[in-house]
Amino acid sequence: MPATKAADNIEKIKLGARHLGLDIVSTARLGGDHRKEFHPSIREISASLEYAVVIGIRLSQPVLLTVETAPTWTYYYHYRNVNFALDQAALRISGFVQKMGFRALPLPASQILDWDRLRGHLSHREMGEAAGIGWRGRNNLLVTEEFGSQVRYTTILTDLPLPGREDPPEPWGCGDCRRCLSVCPVSAIHEDPADFELDKCAAQLRRFAKSEKLNTLICGLCLRVCGGKDPGEKLKG
Repeated sequence: MPATKAADNIEKIKLGARHLGLDIVSTARLGGDHRKEFHPSIREISASLEYAVVIGIRLSQPVLLTVETAPTWTYYYHYRNVNFALDQAALRISGFVQKMGFRALPLPASQILDWDRLRGHLSHREMGEAAGIGWRGRNNLLVTEEFGSQVRYTTILTDLPLPGREDPPEPWGCGDCRRCLSVCPVSAIHEDPADFELDKCAAQLRRFAKSEKLNTLICGLCLRVCGGKDPGEKLKG
């Protein structure tokens, strides 16, 4: 498939999705390494879906400012609504793709299938990295230069030819920013993203769910301080 055709396809998707409230739309071409981490329930069907559309909606900074020592009900409802908006956007984009004569598999923005690793059908963070959106931050989340990690994502798998990265990702990184290390209540975040302690993080999420009477596993403390180019500005009330 010519590159121009693939570029035309993503422009058609962006045009159709222009009223869906998305802040990020990017694409990736999948390889075998990506599929190794897919949940068994989608491995067979995804084998014939060679491309991914990754979409994101930025979280509200004022809502994140309410998360001072623990997740709040304000953040909980916002988190739920953003996930719902992403799921609806993924459904709409899948419809666009199908009308173009191709197949699309919209995946939930937030659904845990592997409770040991807190993973869903796939990792939206890993798909975002493959799509060149950002990098894995010290807090184990996808970090972008513009929005930090204050974005929620979901993924649509498809056989519609789309642009993919031909060269290695840029050597982006968190640089000298270590704000997330100091705010993590269980010290699960370390200098090297590879040293992130998921078990500690998951245990704290469960404690928050119980202490704050929330029926989902959320925190938001590291998100609050990871706001992109000038995270300090995001902390000013």
